[in-house]
Amino acid sequence: MKDTPSERRPVRSSRDTISTAGDPPGVCVGLLTGGKPVRLYGTSPAEFIPTLTKTSIAWVNFAVSDLRTDGERIATLLGFGGSLVETLLASGNLSEYEDRDSELGLLLPVARVAELEVSVHPLIVLVREGLVLTLHEEKKVNRMARMARYADTFLRKIPANLNPQDTVTIVLTRILNENNDRNFDGLRSIEEHGVRISGALLEKKGPNREEVGRQIYEMKHALIAYLDTLWASLDVIQNLRHGDAEMVSDDETLLARVALLADNVQRHIQLTEHMSDVLASGLEVLQSIYNNQLQSLNNRMAYVTAFLTILGTAVLVPNTIATVLAAGAFELTPADRGWYIGLIAGSTIVATSASYWYVKRSGMLPRPNE
Repeated sequence: MKDTPSERRPVRSSRDTISTAGDPPGVCVGLLTGGKPVRLYGTSPAEFIPTLTKTSIAWVNFAVSDLRTDGERIATLLGFGGSLVETLLASGNLSEYEDRDSELGLLLPVARVAELEVSVHPLIVLVREGLVLTLHEEKKVNRMARMARYADTFLRKIPANLNPQDTVTIVLTRILNENNDRNFDGLRSIEEHGVRISGALLEKKGPNREEVGRQIYEMKHALIAYLDTLWASLDVIQNLRHGDAEMVSDDETLLARVALLADNVQRHIQLTEHMSDVLASGLEVLQSIYNNQLQSLNNRMAYVTAFLTILGTAVLVPNTIATVLAAGAFELTPADRGWYIGLIAGSTIVATSASYWYVKRSGMLPRPNE
């Protein structure tokens, strides 16, 4: 009994092999002329070429170690013009759009968020009649491999009476949507970290100021990097929507799907900017809390200082009087004991009362809880 096309596995031995370790780096999913889906795994684009000649639409995905060298070679073997990959990567931007009439090249950002570490990797999408090719770095981008598991399902749902531009646009829209959805997961990860920071602020003993401040700064930095990724994704989608590329459909219904992708990205941009504003407010609130704590401490210190001033005056005045009277110019005898003690006690009471009245009237005696 012969194997069906979806079960057939090509031999992984070729001079064009990218890697022979682990899972095959390449997958080809397509629709045969009769509408039957086919799925192939391989290590070289040459293994897919016989099948691609029999498909009406196909999607090929390759994970490579070097996008510039391996990506360019794979694109050339699959019928794309030379230097297309190089042109997309040469700009150094997070996104790029290259329209060459008979073929189209897109550079999309892939955002991965681990805790508050945001890393961005390139995803290259090349389009020509009947074929969509995606290229990405191995071990850094795995969302396309997950998509390949059910790619034949959505390809089977494509109507057979569509023209090549409509068919390619449907596949391209699905790839863009998959990449956007996975990028949107990054915002959820950042939000979860923000919830942990909020929980630390609610602790009874209060959070460590330096630690919370550092975490809020890292979260703010992660949001900025994530926001750059969303803006880059929106830029590619808008170019695709308004660029009038020959490889993209002119059907209003299909273009509405592209517009919907742009709307989704814009909503997440607004959510990210809102979260950034909330973080900025959180920093202001945190600063206000510590300023209030510092002011309260200063008030307590002023309260103590004012009382020390009163006590110092109460001691200084009678001490000065006693020192003066103890000088040789005044010959005091035991008979002077009564008025001497009265003078010392009276001067102490008068000096303390006068000092307290002056300090309180001058406003230098705040309440401890103010």
